[in-house]
Amino acid sequence: MLACMKPQKSGQTLRFLRRGEAVALDNVAPDRTLLDVLREDLHLSATKEGCGEGDCGACTVVLGELVNGQLQHKAINSCIRLAHSVDGMAVYTAEDIAAPTGELHPVQEAMVQCHGSQCGICTPGFVISQFGMYQNHGGRPVGREQAQADLSGNLCRCTGYRPILDAAAQMGELPLPAGCAVDTAATVAALKALKKKPAADTPYQRPTTLPALLQARAASPKAQVVAGCTDVGLWVTKQHKRFAQVLDVTAARELQRVESYQHHIAIGAAVSLTDAFAALVKERPQLLTFSRRFAGLPVRNSGTLGGNVANGSPIGDAMPLLIALGASVVLMRWKKTAAGGEMAHRELRLEDLYTGYRTNAMRPDELVAWIKVPRPTANETLAVYKISKRFDDDISAVCLAVRLEFSEGVVQAASIGAGGVAATPARARRTEAALRGQPWTEDTVMAAMDTLRSEFQPISDMRASAAYRVSVLGNLLRRFWLESQGIQGINLESLKGLEVTA
Repeated sequence: MLACMKPQKSGQTLRFLRRGEAVALDNVAPDRTLLDVLREDLHLSATKEGCGEGDCGACTVVLGELVNGQLQHKAINSCIRLAHSVDGMAVYTAEDIAAPTGELHPVQEAMVQCHGSQCGICTPGFVISQFGMYQNHGGRPVGREQAQADLSGNLCRCTGYRPILDAAAQMGELPLPAGCAVDTAATVAALKALKKKPAADTPYQRPTTLPALLQARAASPKAQVVAGCTDVGLWVTKQHKRFAQVLDVTAARELQRVESYQHHIAIGAAVSLTDAFAALVKERPQLLTFSRRFAGLPVRNSGTLGGNVANGSPIGDAMPLLIALGASVVLMRWKKTAAGGEMAHRELRLEDLYTGYRTNAMRPDELVAWIKVPRPTANETLAVYKISKRFDDDISAVCLAVRLEFSEGVVQAASIGAGGVAATPARARRTEAALRGQPWTEDTVMAAMDTLRSEFQPISDMRASAAYRVSVLGNLLRRFWLESQGIQGINLESLKGLEVTA
């Protein structure tokens, strides 16, 4: 009897390109991280493990992926990225960009010339992040402000960043040795040759169509769903969780799009945070600074807005903004019918999705498919504030998003989203009611501040005390008022031109 039982599969083959050559690794467990595979299986020790939570950037690698037939490069954190999520892609580490003859790539040469390395732990991450920047800007010189934005996910304790930013600005002016150039045509051809038909009986599934994804969810409702791994990766590295089955949503073609309609845009659950915020910023340019502060670039390149929403962390910064914008979420599942089955969906206001701390109203066989965001109105005023100990690449103590509509000096509509102050991302309904129909005056704002401070009972934790959070909530609403009156010296966007110093 036992001899006839089908053995449970614990792993599967992982394939990717490195230096233009196909790498195939057998029996890779579904919950294995890319960093572990690089260091332990391929012995690529230049890729460092610093924090193990996507916070420091020492483990950064660059992925090369075909998007609509074009090769795109993006830096990601390998410490929290599940290895099988890069199957069929190209992987570049700091050991892969110099010429075979030993000539340095311009990003490496610039770091040497500008003395951008001291202890060296963070250096490989900075180098490969700059390589991604170099590729995405076509080898052209990069301005200091752009370099600082693109390197936001890399931390250094030694250099003070000035020499690193000097290197980023200088790399585009250095010659590119022939042996360092990425052969785009050859890479595209190799990636196409690496493509394979997704298997339905493997521990790590990454279906390429929405129907296949929903059917896989219906068949395996207990499989761990991932959509970028930026939180699930932490469960693996910090909580030591194990997952026998993983279902990855990011390859479903239908969910990789941002679609525009007359009254809203629809952001697919597989759209990266980088691309999702680009769509939001296109609609509302004032969100640019917040989009860069949301997380470091490697996290935004890996994570998805759909994953952020489905995870529902009370300190996730996307939800307060989306709540203030009046967003809704489309949930989908595979429904059995007499003919076999069909896709079914339902739609909820985003704030109604969450039922408690990291719990939601989704059925076991449902997945987040789309986030629908209303388009801006002519008379809306919007701001979103993130309060954290570190400006770049840090988790919020408090996040507040405020959207008001005015007519002749009176608040006609109000929607306010708050994060870090309750068990779930929350809507400040009492404060909205206190503002709605009132003249936009300082007296109105002061009264609304008291309401906002009393509306939530936050906890004290490592990021902030409850009293601090309550105080900051009201202060941010006052800041919104002051900015609406034309006072700009209170925000960091007004401090342009300041140099980063050692």
